[in-house]
Amino acid sequence: MTALRVRCRLFARYAEVTGREEVELELPASAHIADAVAALRAQVPGGELLPSHPLVARNRRHALPTEPLTDGDELAFLPPLAGG
Repeated sequence: MTALRVRCRLFARYAEVTGREEVELELPASAHIADAVAALRAQVPGGELLPSHPLVARNRRHALPTEPLTDGDELAFLPPLAGG
C-alpha cells in the first residue's frame, strides 16, 4: 500500500476556524500523527490557525505525535478544555 486514508474529526474552536467538522486525508503509508496534523494545517482552509501540537485522540484513545497511522484510523482533534 502506498497511501492510507484517515478521517479527522474537528471539535469546538477547531471546527469553527476551518468551517468543517470532518476532513478525510490521504497520507503516505508511513505517516504518523504529526504528519496528519501538518497535512491538516496545510491543506484545509483555516487549518493554519490550528496549533502545531494539538491534543489528538486516535481511535478514541489519546495519541502521541510519533504514533504511526494505519488505513482507516479516526483522529479527533480536541481543543483545550476549561471548566470547573
